[in-house]
Amino acid sequence: MEISEDDQNKPNQDNVSNQNNDIESEHESEINSKISNTNSSQKKTDSFINKSRDIEILPETTDKCDLSFKIIIIGDSFVGKSSLANKAVRNKFDELYSATLGFDYFSFFVKIDEKILKLQIWDTCGQEIYQSLITNFYRNSSLAIMIYAINNRNSFEHIDNWLKSIKINSNPDAKIFLIGNKADLEDEREVTYEEAENYANELDFSKFYEASAKSGLNAQKIFIEAANILYEDYIDYKSFISHNTSNISESSVTQKINITNEASKNSHKSNSKECC
Repeated sequence: MEISEDDQNKPNQDNVSNQNNDIESEHESEINSKISNTNSSQKKTDSFINKSRDIEILPETTDKCDLSFKIIIIGDSFVGKSSLANKAVRNKFDELYSATLGFDYFSFFVKIDEKILKLQIWDTCGQEIYQSLITNFYRNSSLAIMIYAINNRNSFEHIDNWLKSIKINSNPDAKIFLIGNKADLEDEREVTYEEAENYANELDFSKFYEASAKSGLNAQKIFIEAANILYEDYIDYKSFISHNTSNISESSVTQKINITNEASKNSHKSNSKECC
């Protein structure tokens, strides 16, 4: 087959196409990088978004569950712990929300792969005088959410103390999230996103987010991701057991993974619909 001079001088179409694709890909990558750097609150990829599972938030009044996990929220006073939980569970925000005395309790229900998960959220107070009481709520927790306010550097620096307390008094395998609340107060910021993110990475926190109880930024996402991580643990443990035990029942797996809170059952036993 002879090739004409014109054909010889023409660029290879496949190479041109590949070069164009490479250029477009580089350009798209550059744009995505700029977007990622611009929006610091979204720098971390949310693993639950990348999952193929169906995830649905259910009403707080849901009367049944398949799995139940205890979550505690800790941090200094007035960093917005209760406000963040209230926003996530009830979509409410009160500018005049008062400091929690002792503890508050919320239920957050998430449906994942036809399993209904109940997060028993124990919102603790930050006052030092209650610390001996609050540490009792750390026990048997599956996940701890540590909150500081981005406009309060002291609350961020006190995370070290909260971390030591949770390590001493809680389940040694408990996951820990670090949350920078009040992200809507950018003009008053005292803790940069990068500093907190580096801190979270160095100390191996499971997740780090900035959030806002006022605007709702990441409020529900925090608890959805908590449910997703705990469900992953449940699936992994169940798979491990099934490969190592010939006769395994669903109830025995749930008994090991499913951390229920007796205090919750006692305080709500008048409600006949209370599950788990």
